[in-house]
Amino acid sequence: MKLSPRKLNAVLSFKLPSAYLCGVRTKYIDDTQCKVSVKHRWINQNPFNSMFWAVQGMAAELSTGALVMAKIRESAQPISMLVISNKSSFTKKATGRINFICMDGPIVDLAIKKAIETGEAQNIWMHSVGTDQSGAEVSNFKFEWALKLRS
Repeated sequence: MKLSPRKLNAVLSFKLPSAYLCGVRTKYIDDTQCKVSVKHRWINQNPFNSMFWAVQGMAAELSTGALVMAKIRESAQPISMLVISNKSSFTKKATGRINFICMDGPIVDLAIKKAIETGEAQNIWMHSVGTDQSGAEVSNFKFEWALKLRS
């Protein structure tokens, strides 16, 4: 069974309720990319009348993590996943609807394949870019995921 945006959003409401309440939603997912969207609202704003950086981080992490979850599900192997590091930068105030796109599906495929073949943990960096309605970049996130075959 493939992961769909609807299924991911349902899981989000139970497993990550703070992200759900802040308006983080998966809009699209396929084998290579995942798009997550969040709209600047009162509940997710900072004192400077833009989106709080942590809300952007939740959306960006979901865009990378959803790809990892989908690929693990496709592999039918018991693989654990964990964020072990992250980096971020912010280039513009985040107002309006912000879309985060991760296009690192092929990187996850290779890491899962190698984890299954070697039995060793694989660390990969995944990239998510946040853009506003005009297409201007507002933030840039990188997450280091550890993927390991469970014994």
